[in-house]
Amino acid sequence: MATIVFVHGIAQQQYGADVLENLWLPALASGVRTAGFGALADHLWRDRASPEGIEARVAFYGELFLRPDQQGDDPGDLSPDEAAFVEALGEEWLARGAERSVDVKVQQEAAHELAYLRGQVGEQEQGFRHRLARSVINSLVRIPWFAPFGMAFAERYVRKTLRQVTRYLTDDTIRDAVLAAVAGVVDAETKIIIGHSLGSVIAYEAAHCLSHQLPLLLTLGSPLGLQTIVYQRLRPQPPGFPPQVRRWVNVADRNDLVAAEPDLAPMFSNRLPIGALFEGGYTVDNGAEPHRADFYLTKAQVGKPVGETLSASQ
Repeated sequence: MATIVFVHGIAQQQYGADVLENLWLPALASGVRTAGFGALADHLWRDRASPEGIEARVAFYGELFLRPDQQGDDPGDLSPDEAAFVEALGEEWLARGAERSVDVKVQQEAAHELAYLRGQVGEQEQGFRHRLARSVINSLVRIPWFAPFGMAFAERYVRKTLRQVTRYLTDDTIRDAVLAAVAGVVDAETKIIIGHSLGSVIAYEAAHCLSHQLPLLLTLGSPLGLQTIVYQRLRPQPPGFPPQVRRWVNVADRNDLVAAEPDLAPMFSNRLPIGALFEGGYTVDNGAEPHRADFYLTKAQVGKPVGETLSASQ
């Protein structure tokens, strides 16, 4: 089985495990090399087919979000419950952008859109919850964070993003199937689980299901810190440090709206096992695409704990 398991995040449904492995593995090797572990970087990517190669796999679940009754990967209409969740999630993203972003344009636009949604400026459309959810989506796509996609693509991206997070946290059938996909590539030989975006939530919950020790859990661009939306719906409750994990490292770009809380330590340090380490607040600069997975993986803050864990297991 795999020494390293990646758990992908939102909007990956048109890929597959093999495609993502070939995108993410060289990025991780770059991060490991940057952190000073050149030989291990070669074993991860350049020499991965050799006897010294390090096996890495992606736990792929994206196909669960493809609907055969929908054209392409359109997420479809929201149910009333999903619309209420989208409203709350989108509003919290905006609030965190207004409060925490170090990008002045993001901060100002998020504050303006948040005031609009709360009826403090402009006119708020009235009607059913799905209309309000649509308004939240329209507000989010006006944030410069999404601007590189273009407005039309940004709306589709935001809708799919919100829908996938919503379905994982509210639909037990989806949740069980996703966790089963992770369990299918993780065993006692797995040393590292890396989760990005929604994948960090999945990796966190999967770590709680382990019956054997996991040397390293690495979460990137994680929404685990969304207090009222994600945190309260994690399993098990109350949230805490996964008992089988020996070291948990969280990495966030401060301009990453999905990773709304850069430091997870205050929220997840309870029940920390004796001898376990929690490094919950590393930050990086991913430039114009702060949530992009491969940009996270190339950073020394990611490569260093990976290199240290792999060195210790040899």
